[in-house]
Amino acid sequence: MNILFITNHLNVGGITSYVFSLSRGLKKLGHNVYLASSGGDYLTRFTEEGIIFIPVPIRTKSEINVFKIGLSFLRLLKDIREKDIQIVHTNSRVTQVLGHLLKKKTGIIHVTTWHGFFQRRWFRRIFPCWADKTIAISEQVMAHLLSEFEAGVKNVKLVYNGIDLEKVKLKGPVNRSELKSRFGLKDGPVVGIVARLSDVKGHVYLIRAMEKVLKKSCDAQLLIVGEGKMEKELLALAEELKIGKSVVFIPRSNNIAELYYIMDVFVMPSLKEGLGLGLMEAMAGAKAVVGSAVGGIKNLIQDRQTGLLVGPRDIEGLSRAILELLNDPAAAAIMGNNARIFISQNFSLEKMLSQTQEVYRECLNTRN
Repeated sequence: MNILFITNHLNVGGITSYVFSLSRGLKKLGHNVYLASSGGDYLTRFTEEGIIFIPVPIRTKSEINVFKIGLSFLRLLKDIREKDIQIVHTNSRVTQVLGHLLKKKTGIIHVTTWHGFFQRRWFRRIFPCWADKTIAISEQVMAHLLSEFEAGVKNVKLVYNGIDLEKVKLKGPVNRSELKSRFGLKDGPVVGIVARLSDVKGHVYLIRAMEKVLKKSCDAQLLIVGEGKMEKELLALAEELKIGKSVVFIPRSNNIAELYYIMDVFVMPSLKEGLGLGLMEAMAGAKAVVGSAVGGIKNLIQDRQTGLLVGPRDIEGLSRAILELLNDPAAAAIMGNNARIFISQNFSLEKMLSQTQEVYRECLNTRN
């Protein structure tokens, strides 16, 4: 198959990781894979895998940005015809609109993935721009699609995100103390989160919980990995709570396995979450995890088996859960090992690739 992925940008984030894993896996299975995007920090990773990059000016959050969507549409019309693209796979509301326009013009098959929950705004109601098939990454996202948007059941497919287990494995021996020092950390236990700095990810509640954790575990540290619009606000909050010296911010790392390796506890305190790629990676790396009982996180964390669940916005609950795992390394190790087994058995990359290919084939067979 000739497959074109479209994504707004290629910076750190769940969608970029999803598109990378899927496009690289499909390329290895013998498909011709193309990627249209505005580019970003992870671009070279795609091109190194032999994925052909098509630059388009689609970096916008506005689904009614006629200029950027229009220019991207004109550029891709040529490539779709010249490269005989059979499937266009979009990954956001903006690219969904672009994919819909390309289908209207060329008749190409359009598949889109919903990575989370979205409000039913007026433009969505007037121009739903549904694809031939819509992939939901969790049961909760699928239920949201069916209830809030009245999407037809036959056009929505549940395909869980898959984790490449090799991605979270260290390549060779590593000195943990030296590695922690390289990231600006001291010798104490590390609580970590890997997520974009957005209010929906719940960083505010984690920082407030850490203030309480530090009163009972004074050498603990919080490692926040990610970029986003809330960076200044979160930095200011840590200073306001007088825990700034115990909170380390880094935008990204080229070796995600090293980050998970130095963490003692991983926390995902999201207010909404389609599934939680960072959480899945941490679990695949056998980390003890804490997560809020929302969205797809409830599919991943079996309370006290593969991690600990707390209520959203529950600062007291977060601090208690973190301290419980820090104070009982043996129990934390058991949960971490259970989490690794659970992810490998239920959320493998191979399963995601197989099920996504089946979605493509269903579309092709229906058209033929």
